[in-house]
Amino acid sequence: MSGWQRIYYKLLNLPLQVLVKSKSIPAEPAQELGLDTSRPVMYVLPYNSKADLLTLRAQCLAHDLPDPLEPLEIDGALLPRYVFIHGGPRVFTYYTPKEESIKLFHDYLDLHRNHPDLDVQMVPVSVMFGRSPGREKGEVNPPLRMLNGIQKFFAVSWLGRDSFVRFSPSVSLRRMADEHGTDKIIAQKLARVARMHFARQRLAAVGPRLPARQDLFNKLLASKAIARAVEDEARSKKISHEKAQQNAIALMEEIAANFSYEMIRLTDRILGFTWNRLYQGINVHNAERVRQLAHDGHEIVYVPCHRSHMDYLLLSYVLYHQGLVPPHIAAGINLNFWPAGPIFRRLGAFFIRRTFKGNKLYSTVFREYLGELFSRGYSVEYFVEGGRSRTGRLLDPKTGTLSMTIQAMLRGGTRPITLVPIYIGYEHVMEVGTYAKELRGATKEKESLPQMVRGLSKLRNLGQGYVNFGEPLPLMTYLNQHVPDWREAIDPIEAVRPSWLTPTVNSIAADLMVRINNAGAANAMNLCCTALLASRQRSLTREQLTQQLECYLALLRNVPYSPDATGPIRFGQRAHRSCTADEQVRSGEGHHWRHHHPAARAGGADDLLSQQYRPICW
Repeated sequence: MSGWQRIYYKLLNLPLQVLVKSKSIPAEPAQELGLDTSRPVMYVLPYNSKADLLTLRAQCLAHDLPDPLEPLEIDGALLPRYVFIHGGPRVFTYYTPKEESIKLFHDYLDLHRNHPDLDVQMVPVSVMFGRSPGREKGEVNPPLRMLNGIQKFFAVSWLGRDSFVRFSPSVSLRRMADEHGTDKIIAQKLARVARMHFARQRLAAVGPRLPARQDLFNKLLASKAIARAVEDEARSKKISHEKAQQNAIALMEEIAANFSYEMIRLTDRILGFTWNRLYQGINVHNAERVRQLAHDGHEIVYVPCHRSHMDYLLLSYVLYHQGLVPPHIAAGINLNFWPAGPIFRRLGAFFIRRTFKGNKLYSTVFREYLGELFSRGYSVEYFVEGGRSRTGRLLDPKTGTLSMTIQAMLRGGTRPITLVPIYIGYEHVMEVGTYAKELRGATKEKESLPQMVRGLSKLRNLGQGYVNFGEPLPLMTYLNQHVPDWREAIDPIEAVRPSWLTPTVNSIAADLMVRINNAGAANAMNLCCTALLASRQRSLTREQLTQQLECYLALLRNVPYSPDATGPIRFGQRAHRSCTADEQVRSGEGHHWRHHHPAARAGGADDLLSQQYRPICW
């Protein structure tokens, strides 16, 4: 790199250092993607953008990866360490990889032909500023690949704090050369494959365009299933067709989400500030398997366990920071109160009643809305338990929404639907005091603004949070194995209930609960409370507690419950220090450590606590 280029990049980097605060996905690229920094590395970016290149450089230097601005020297030849697949702004939306990128790919492949020991790792990298999908039939901001210098400057200025650098698994050019050859045709194919990779990656991060709300309602009203339900409503209630149609629209207004990217951005800032003060850390495991599913074009349905109202926000926050689209979330109608309801709706929540019985119009509208989400390619989240567990144990699954998911698949959709079980756990569940009262017989208090304010005012250090993605369950694969003739029930118009549906749904629900359990996280609080609650007097000396914790940790390390289960990072004395910091365990007379929790003061809460704080897999 010449001296003038160095000066140019330094000058350009000055405003970027102020405007851009990007995040690396995954958090540790070399470690999580198995990148060998002792071997040559080159980077592939989708668009010719110096801002993207310098943003990538900052992340590479922060993670001890090779500097993309430093050329690779191979056998005396200096080759750029980065390549842009496409050039700058184009007049037409259709474009092909630029010749410079094809030539550089060919040069690298040709070097592998002449040097059998050479193995360059090609790392595809996407740099994204903002993730607004745009609106259907509306004015859509041009994608960043089409931005000229001035447009890109404003995009970076406004969205620099909402940017991330997505590292993909490396591709071995040695393997490419050995298996496919080194001529120019292979270089062209490599560039085309890279273009397709980046298009899929962008869709996984941004999602499909959002429909205008009224257009969505009009499409639902035009469906044959809802039209027939409207006629039945008018006939059964002896009302006009227009009145029955208004009832259907009112139900759509009650149910449908109103997704807003700007609300996502604002909430992300607020939650980032909140998590840093409430939690000591949010631990995420196995997110790469979900990113791969999204990249491969799967329709993803997130199925987490349900411990707390925090679950809605925490999972969306985690997915957003893993470079994935926050899902549309099935939320209980009890949460549709002002101001939480409108906010949740803009964050992707769609509201569901506790029961559909006796209301055919409602069940039809909801089923058609859910099917429309799937057909448009939006990810969906629902809690298969139906409500929050008051004890920490998994509840028996409620299969209504799961049944509708399979019915949507029987409408003949082209994208494979995959269920992703998720374990969400906390060292401290913020509602545990309320749960203890309810288990002692108190009436559940209805969700409202005053209750929300009281709950927020009591929030304090909640320790660690855990989000573990379990083993995905591809619905098509499952049905092929257990119901080989399931395709015979496909009906693109009418919702069907074949005889095998109910037993199959029950079997899938049970399998999901097992997979959630297999992804459980045993944390420091689990282990401390298990040790203390199992002791005779609910107390142990420091040495006894440390010894017991080391025993538990040894069991978790040497005999893990499942490949997806995780244990605490902290060991021994560090584990019980964490408990005392959260005020779940207190040091009493004679240096004995005693179990303490505000919910236990009134007595009768030990059953709750022994379950709420015991590892899910024990």
